[in-house]
Amino acid sequence: MHEKERHRIILSAVQEKPVVTVPELVDLTDSSEATIRRDIAALHVQKKLRRVRGGAEALHPPQFVGLAGRPFTVNETLNTRQKQAIAKEAVALCEDGDPIIINGGTTTFQMVHFLTNRRMQVFTNSFNIAEHLLKHSKNTIMLSGGTIYREQNIVLSPFDNDVTRNFYARRMFMGAQGIGPLGLMEADPLLIQAEQKLIDQADELVVLVDSTKFRKRSSLILCGLKRIATVITDSGIEDRDAAMLEEAGVNLIVANVQASTKSETASSSA
Repeated sequence: MHEKERHRIILSAVQEKPVVTVPELVDLTDSSEATIRRDIAALHVQKKLRRVRGGAEALHPPQFVGLAGRPFTVNETLNTRQKQAIAKEAVALCEDGDPIIINGGTTTFQMVHFLTNRRMQVFTNSFNIAEHLLKHSKNTIMLSGGTIYREQNIVLSPFDNDVTRNFYARRMFMGAQGIGPLGLMEADPLLIQAEQKLIDQADELVVLVDSTKFRKRSSLILCGLKRIATVITDSGIEDRDAAMLEEAGVNLIVANVQASTKSETASSSA
């Protein structure tokens, strides 16, 4: 990752929470500790942040604390081809007229490109997804209410009396921070609370994760594997992870990344 991009991510991160640690920035940027420490030192000298023991803080600490995890703008640049192929398989499960929930995320966002010619009822907590579908499709869109989290581009509410309870979905499509034997994992308690409400409104839960998510862990469990109907991933999934899903009774769909890339190229050149 280029230095300017790392600096942008670091400055964005310190605006989201009072103090950001070096390990958190290493995870956000996929850089080494030494690189992050140099970046913090440089930004401190430039008076863009304040260097503290073990990390950095904003010169003017935020009044509103954001969510844990990578910003949307960072995640959308990672494993893009895999996410597009996974999203294409997800939309293939849908039929016109279906009521569906699309949880905000960079993998689920890729579904919008394959939903342009569909006519479905879509409930989402993502401004990006809602805006794209409103502009480029005939789908009916319903947006959840709550607080806007700019870095993740999602709307979340901790309250039970929001519109979520009034929407029924045949399927819910969502990504995750990680997936393992205990189930789906997320990085923030508020995400867990909001997503559990959405899951309760759907008959089937379809999880969209690229194969790297099977190696990632978090301390917060969203739901067990038994609640998941289908996992869509790429061919990088290891045999042991496929066996784990099979043992839990989860349907596995492996997306063909090359075929998806070719079809994207063909449609863009047409």
